[in-house]
Amino acid sequence: MKIRIDYKSIKFKVILYFFVFTVIIGCMIWYLQVFFLSNYYDKMKILESENSVAKISELYHKSTLKDFVEKVDELTDNNDLLVQVISDDETLFSSSSQLEAYKNEIERGHTLLKKSGGKDGVSLILKGTKSKRETWVYAGYLDSSKHTLLYVVSPLYPVTSTVKIIQQQLIYILLLSFLISLGLAFYTSRRISTPIENISKKAKLLAIGKTGIRFDDKYSYTEIDNLAENLNRASIEIDKSMELQKDLIANISHDLKTPLTMVKSYAEMIRDLSGDFPDKRNAHLQVIIDESDRLNSLVNDILTLSSVQSGTLKLEITKFSIKDLFQSVIQPYYILKNQGYKIMFNCRQDVDVKGDPDKIKQVVSNLVTNAIKYCGEDKEIFINVKKWGKRVHCEIVDHGQGIKADELPYIWERYYQSSTNHVRTTKGSGIGLSIVKEILNAHNARYGAESKVGRGTTFWFELDVAGSDE
Repeated sequence: MKIRIDYKSIKFKVILYFFVFTVIIGCMIWYLQVFFLSNYYDKMKILESENSVAKISELYHKSTLKDFVEKVDELTDNNDLLVQVISDDETLFSSSSQLEAYKNEIERGHTLLKKSGGKDGVSLILKGTKSKRETWVYAGYLDSSKHTLLYVVSPLYPVTSTVKIIQQQLIYILLLSFLISLGLAFYTSRRISTPIENISKKAKLLAIGKTGIRFDDKYSYTEIDNLAENLNRASIEIDKSMELQKDLIANISHDLKTPLTMVKSYAEMIRDLSGDFPDKRNAHLQVIIDESDRLNSLVNDILTLSSVQSGTLKLEITKFSIKDLFQSVIQPYYILKNQGYKIMFNCRQDVDVKGDPDKIKQVVSNLVTNAIKYCGEDKEIFINVKKWGKRVHCEIVDHGQGIKADELPYIWERYYQSSTNHVRTTKGSGIGLSIVKEILNAHNARYGAESKVGRGTTFWFELDVAGSDE
């Protein structure tokens, strides 16, 4: 069976990253320890010796002879140096009998000092005649009269054997590092990929329409927990949306079927009964016209709601008179006075506002229609428009049965029916308030509803005064 490797998977990439990281670190250590060790050792040893020379010179000028000898002796032991101090052919300090072995090196340093043209000190690196070992030699004066000479010898031991030992150790260290990184990579990749794979499996169920899907959000990683939490929210919203969709289809089917049934029934009555009686025929035809208008209004409402929610509706923002707009919307409703309805409009100050006048007309029309539908026995509707600072506050008030406080947040949903509204007294699409919400959201307008059971309901919204943001 052929094993397929997913090169884009988290497991593969985590293992690859750990492997590459280990290789890079291993190469750096190998390069520094094996190839640079010799040069690095020589430079550090020479720098250390130069610092020791400066320290000896300082001690010579600031210490007594006894303290000078003690401290220089300690310095040479700590730094593996050979030091000799001679004043007027008298040896003040000699660190070791090993200096005899470096007699030629010291003489060459002394010769170079004499030829230096008055320098206080010179240094050089000498190679052994019988071996490849190098030696750093310093010759210089400790006093301005140039009577006291300082000789410092620092053997630069070869590190070839040390490098070989380090090479052997590094091989084992690198192999162990690879094994540890591989194990850590497998563990880390599994810890990260397993919850993501679980989430992915459940997301596939969500994609094919399964409901009630819930994602675990108690993993070890904040980002994955946040992802699971957001997917849980999305799943809950999808469940709600599917329920609303079912209700919407059922309600729209009913609302579409009712006028169509009426149209068909009255058309048959005209054909069979009232065709030869003008009065009855005209009455039946008027019912057909009214139901056709209701059907057309329902279709228009559905199209408007769909376009707003899908983001395809474009607002034509202009400046317009809020008073003129309300009057144009309210005017057709005055005919309802014959049925006992009282519509009272109060707008003391005409103010220009910003918005899409056609869409705001639809908002006002839907709110007025809703108020007429549930205005109560007194059949009174109050429409108030007033300027509040940089906003215009518009409200439609009725004295109907009202809405319970716990139901107010849901009245903007499609086809929501309050428990206090048992009868739909007038015709309507059932999605009027949902359209109001979507249009006002598109305008970034503030809106809301206030209600008390038995006392009525107030729907309100606010628009920006034209030029208020300039």
